[in-house]
Amino acid sequence: MSGRKLTRQQQWRIDKVQNERNERAQRKDRKVDNSLEEGLLTEPHAGLVTAHFGRQVEVEALDGHLQGQRQRCHVRANVESLVTGDYVSWRPHQTPEENGVVESRQPRRSLLARPDMRGVMKAIAANVDQLLLVIAPEPEPHANLIDRYLVAAEHTDIEPILVINKWDLMQEPQRLTAAQQSHINGLLETYRQLGYRVLITSAYQQQDLQQLQDNLRDRISVFVGQSGVGKSSLINHLLPGVDLRVGSLSEDTRKGRHTTTTAKLFHFPQGGQLIDSPGIREFSLGYLQPEDVAQGFMEFRPFLGLCRFRDCRHQQDPGCALKQAVEEGKIATTRFASYHHIVQSLQPE
Repeated sequence: MSGRKLTRQQQWRIDKVQNERNERAQRKDRKVDNSLEEGLLTEPHAGLVTAHFGRQVEVEALDGHLQGQRQRCHVRANVESLVTGDYVSWRPHQTPEENGVVESRQPRRSLLARPDMRGVMKAIAANVDQLLLVIAPEPEPHANLIDRYLVAAEHTDIEPILVINKWDLMQEPQRLTAAQQSHINGLLETYRQLGYRVLITSAYQQQDLQQLQDNLRDRISVFVGQSGVGKSSLINHLLPGVDLRVGSLSEDTRKGRHTTTTAKLFHFPQGGQLIDSPGIREFSLGYLQPEDVAQGFMEFRPFLGLCRFRDCRHQQDPGCALKQAVEEGKIATTRFASYHHIVQSLQPE
């Protein structure tokens, strides 16, 4: 089915907005060129994008006498889109209060992205080594949301680590029922058996924080997960002085309130970097095909391609190798149900 045809007036408005954006970008580039001619911009340096603000980014100098210092920068119009974690070539402004300029972006090792409200893929962070998926007893963790993140990580070659935070709540029977505790312990055991690393943490237990620090050392990590699971609280304890804003849970829904609005990079004192990303309650995988989703479930892979029919949908199809593996206990029923839930969400309404 073809897309809806735009009216002449709608197309005129779109062209007008685009032209205005191009003109603004060209004016900024001309201003940069003037600053360069006047000697206000220094020689090119290696830099790291530590935060993103529309057409401006915050860049940290990685070499020279400015090493470690940060400055807001204009991004030249011909530079591809940037995200936190990108390595760039940039020119600092001699006046720290003025903007420097990013002239080029270095190749990326990895890119973490998620669809926005319109289903368009939006990059979150670049050059990430590991994805720390933070969950907590409150808000209640759901296997399907966890699996969405794990599938996304599998398809970006970013190692996932499951971090269960606020573990102290598990010791408070007035907060969690026995059924809730059993549900959480069952979830963790499922992922441990699959081979995923699982860390138990609490911002109030130094031993737990030390274990988390050991897994962050000398690696570039991104924290993801629902709002309210304590990502910002963990970072505040791991990096004293950062003081990220911490949100409380809604008394009505027991869901978190969004407190982080842009991905920001922090240096870990013992080596490595942390990227704190905006909390999201849902993680759509609409950009993947059903067969891609199946590949994202690691325990499915030995059975893929063994079904009787090539177009097997892994439901009630006769001779389904995945269904047989579930019946034999080789695939958890919860994971199989999660797979179908994700695939169904890919279907157009």
